[in-house]
Amino acid sequence: VTHSIPACIGSMTINGKQLDNESLVSIFAVNKCYETVQDGTFFDGSGFAALVREGYKVRSDVNISLEFRTTAVHGVLLGVSSAKVDAIGLEIVHGKVLFHVNNGAGRITATYEPRGTNSLCDGKWHKLQANKSKHHISLKIDGNLVHTDNPYVQSTSADTNNPIYVGGYPADVKQNCLTSKTSFRGCLRNLVLTKGQHTELFDFSRAFDLRGVFPHSCPGAEH
Repeated sequence: VTHSIPACIGSMTINGKQLDNESLVSIFAVNKCYETVQDGTFFDGSGFAALVREGYKVRSDVNISLEFRTTAVHGVLLGVSSAKVDAIGLEIVHGKVLFHVNNGAGRITATYEPRGTNSLCDGKWHKLQANKSKHHISLKIDGNLVHTDNPYVQSTSADTNNPIYVGGYPADVKQNCLTSKTSFRGCLRNLVLTKGQHTELFDFSRAFDLRGVFPHSCPGAEH
């Protein structure tokens, strides 16, 4: 076995002596336990998860779906970029969700702004779907759909070749379709990327780089 257990461990004794959890010599990717836990991955607001080390190719079509829960009004949700300008990005800015796409000719953005007193940053689960189909992009939050016009109709393919960064990204990594550098604080679950007939559900415990991210356990309420 080469991977860690997604669980809580307490009251451990060795040779009849209880271990002191407070005086640790070293700690790595261990979080506190919560009395109420939900399915999901907890992002503590300091880091990111990096998926697909060899690079994810968005190209002409991709559909992204995920669920998120947060009380923060700013945070990166997901970014895939290239060394050039081609990229896609999902982020929360001032309580709005933005879906940016650049197929090479220029960035276009679909913006979802909750109406009235409704908030996406209320600590409750919200379902997000972001769709790029050639030069068309749309964003659906909790069943509410927004489209945006794209003046660059000849440019249809986002030729990305970098990893998928979720919840943030390293300081030395360029993201052409994200305006925020604020790491996401909250919980994510059910991240699925679909291209044509190919659907992939991403397991955060299989990320090649995890910083400030705790797979498989989401505190029942913000602490």
